[in-house]
Amino acid sequence: MHSKSNEMIKTDIIIIGAGPVGLFTVFEAGLLKLRCHLIDSLAQPGGQCSEIYPKKPIFDIPGFPEILAGDLVDNLVKQAAPFNPGFTLGEAAVNIEKISENEFIVTTNKGTKHSAPIVMIAGGLGVFEPRKPPIEGLENFEDKGVEYIIKDPEFYQSKRCVIAGGGDSALDWAIYLAKNNIASEVSLVHRRASFRGHLDSVQQIMDLADEGKVNLITEAEVVGIDGNGSVSNVTIKHKTQGEIVKDTDHFIPLFGLKPSLGPIADWGLEIEKNAIKVNTLDYSTNIPGIYAIGDVNTYTNKLKLILCGFHEGTLAVQSAFARIHPDKKNVLKYTTVNGVNGF
Repeated sequence: MHSKSNEMIKTDIIIIGAGPVGLFTVFEAGLLKLRCHLIDSLAQPGGQCSEIYPKKPIFDIPGFPEILAGDLVDNLVKQAAPFNPGFTLGEAAVNIEKISENEFIVTTNKGTKHSAPIVMIAGGLGVFEPRKPPIEGLENFEDKGVEYIIKDPEFYQSKRCVIAGGGDSALDWAIYLAKNNIASEVSLVHRRASFRGHLDSVQQIMDLADEGKVNLITEAEVVGIDGNGSVSNVTIKHKTQGEIVKDTDHFIPLFGLKPSLGPIADWGLEIEKNAIKVNTLDYSTNIPGIYAIGDVNTYTNKLKLILCGFHEGTLAVQSAFARIHPDKKNVLKYTTVNGVNGF
């Protein structure tokens, strides 16, 4: 993990996107003694596999007749670990600047700067932006009591929290904060009487509500937010009881995520059908030194499969090696012969 500071993070390859393809690319780069640093807007590695469907089985990973998406990510993280990748998580890459033929600077929405001769975009379907409720002035309270993802539950220690949403994420976090006695007060607001989440999660929420550990407010939605510099209360509009003003320290709307190419679309890369056009010789883009691998790219006969992304990343890394070391000949070394020697 990187520490928050204004220092430039320097590496050989900046990988934008820490999904399966980005993670495997760390391993392939490591075999060539190239260091990687991954940037991802989500709070943990794995992309969709860990954020959206960790318990979903995947059947087309070679050598694994069946593997849960979350387990695949855990294995990929373990496989990359000897090569000590850096991570900037919970931050989206918003700007890329070409300083010279062999230096790019990638800056995140939080101002973290990264420098490298090579950039690999492994952004999947793009940035997953949180679906934000249409509440006036909501943006003014972002990071001042309004959070769209929970990165560290301990952050809510002894705080009053209002969570909105009816899916697994809203249910799971409400349960977690209440059960572990982290938040001093947990309210869950949902516009319907029924929930979309797993049945056992719904049962747990009902039980916690009966025990007085969760304040369950259904058939209601948060319509207003107020505070001086940070959140102090929210206004909840109830189907039958009208408007209720509720004091709180945090408002956490968990309405899921929507994909978009995001800022990548503005980087001067050739885009076709919401994806980046690449040359299949090495998955390079129209900007030398920038590659696009995995679901974010497009070419004739492209298949959006994890295993294709693994292949694309492997070839892109070979090309990156030749750009970084134009004088060195890279001889393919088999892991069966040489093993894996980390940094």
